[in-house]
Amino acid sequence: MKKEKFHIEYILGTVSKRSLWNHITTPPGLSSWFAHDVIIHDNKYIFKWDKEEQVAEIMSMKPEINVRYHWMDDEEDHTYFEFKIHSVELTGATALEVTDFAEPDEKQDSIELWDTQIEELKRTLGI
Repeated sequence: MKKEKFHIEYILGTVSKRSLWNHITTPPGLSSWFAHDVIIHDNKYIFKWDKEEQVAEIMSMKPEINVRYHWMDDEEDHTYFEFKIHSVELTGATALEVTDFAEPDEKQDSIELWDTQIEELKRTLGI
């Protein structure tokens, strides 16, 4: 079954874009909310959770705007997960848009997982 793309936007208030950027692109930042440990080796990000690990590569990056990762073990080349930082026009609040792919019957579970992970990100950012 082919994976479907989905977007979720999270409003993070007055959080610093630089701090948010560090949390979505650096090993210390990512390991504070996304994985137990993150290591960069040969331009690959190794994400570790307990005894499991996954490797991702950066497909594209615009500093303090967006970063797109691709899981190396994903057989579908067109899939990725992406973080985009932008300001909400009316309020000036910082928002984080997450784009990911999931099989149709797993989409709701994926959204719930992102919701949980972003709550952890908010906690580490002091929001």
